[in-house]
Amino acid sequence: MSRLASFPWTYVEKQLECNKSADLISEILNRQTCLHPLCQKFPPSVQFRRMFLMELIRRLEAAGCDPLDELYDALAAVVGTEDTTECYKSYLLPSGDAVSLLENVALISDGTTGLVTWEAALYLAEWALDHQQTFTNRTVLELGSGVGLTGITICRSCRPSRYIFSDCHSGVLQRLRSNVKLNGLMEETPPLVSMEELDWTAVTEEQIKQMEADVVLAADVVYDPDIVRSLVELLSAILRCSRPDIIICSTVRNQETYSSFKQQLEKAGIQHRVITGAVDMFPYNRASQIEIIQLHT
Repeated sequence: MSRLASFPWTYVEKQLECNKSADLISEILNRQTCLHPLCQKFPPSVQFRRMFLMELIRRLEAAGCDPLDELYDALAAVVGTEDTTECYKSYLLPSGDAVSLLENVALISDGTTGLVTWEAALYLAEWALDHQQTFTNRTVLELGSGVGLTGITICRSCRPSRYIFSDCHSGVLQRLRSNVKLNGLMEETPPLVSMEELDWTAVTEEQIKQMEADVVLAADVVYDPDIVRSLVELLSAILRCSRPDIIICSTVRNQETYSSFKQQLEKAGIQHRVITGAVDMFPYNRASQIEIIQLHT
């Protein structure tokens, strides 16, 4: 539970010890977490809420503060709720708005990993928020959009003229459409938004040309040696058709797989450079090695 670990527990503990008051816990509940209107409308997983509330209670009791009825009531409500296979996750943007997504609780379900948000998508979204000019008034094609975190963040914050979400899994595309609608992105209002079922092994250069992408990006698509070749062939085709900015963000889980991807890029005549500059904005496990590269010929 990386999001639970990322909560500022040390600060909470110190404040409780100094003040011996439950007011801070009440503020956390009502203005920041479980009882906040956003969490009431888009509730996180039952397991996460249960663990979070139990940890709040543990810290409150350890500090010798008076009991807080609404905290125990909140836990009682969660304890009586069955676990579900789906939950909402909300990500706060610098503007104060939030991106809320319906995701699966399990990392792998329905034969795909595309129904949850992975660290590389969060990292790429952070980079985009810090480099908004890359996307402003431009057409963006995203490969392997998953549940939509990166793309929805860019659409809400970076003012692209058009955004093309894509994936090859029908279940992922169905969830993606729901999340795009959930976040108020309608096809008839700027930016123009579309969702494409894109099979990397079958896409034609004519299809690529019709998209007229100024920017192509992808997050966490270099994880399986079996798809790396198809990805490199697709990227080569894109660069034959036009000269968009291509940005790939990867969590390096297997160095051999990632090195093979770079080697195949080189064999295809595609150069790359590592780019940096993402600013910490979202809570996730930052122990993983994540790298963004920009491609060019």
